[in-house]
Amino acid sequence: MSPARKDGIRRRTELLDAALRCFDERGLLATGIEDIRRAAGASPSSVYHLFGGLQDLTAALLVRTFERLCRQLTADVTATATAGEAVRALVGSHLGWVAEHRAEARFLYQATALELAAGHSAELAAVKAELRAPIMAHLAAFGDRGELPDWTAQQFETVVLGPSHEVSRRVLATGVGDLDWARAVLPELAWRTIRAAIEVDADADTDTDTES
Repeated sequence: MSPARKDGIRRRTELLDAALRCFDERGLLATGIEDIRRAAGASPSSVYHLFGGLQDLTAALLVRTFERLCRQLTADVTATATAGEAVRALVGSHLGWVAEHRAEARFLYQATALELAAGHSAELAAVKAELRAPIMAHLAAFGDRGELPDWTAQQFETVVLGPSHEVSRRVLATGVGDLDWARAVLPELAWRTIRAAIEVDADADTDTDTES
């Protein structure tokens, strides 16, 4: 790698780190591109060379945050051998990452809720789908054996991670809530919910067969 390439990567990382600090200290809506530039000690030309503006920088930080979160989720989920372990690991890993990376998690929830990178929505959706692919492939293997419902990634996230997202948002935004309680309770609750969903599907299939 050339020295110029290395310097560009280093400067990009410094700007993303500075953006995260500024967002955490000032809030997303009160932070401008100039605040980030000064915090990173970067020249105006270098900022606009690497990012077209604040929305581009925000989108890049979102991508990096998704990558870091999904890296941990993938490692924890794909190491499991049963459907129950996989579901519990998905919830526990998510809550663990939030607890250990609060500034990044707070930024992730706020930026997506406020649609600060709305112009990059298609790009971000594609990145998330690609990053989720190993997790969904692992879960699909259990689904093929009838141990998990045949759901889409969005359906799994709604049911399995919905309560975890809600607790995380509340804790990070207001300080109200208990992540330790969530980490102790929600993984098992998610698995029980999945088992209940499988039983409902089985009962529905039985009723259909009887009617036929």
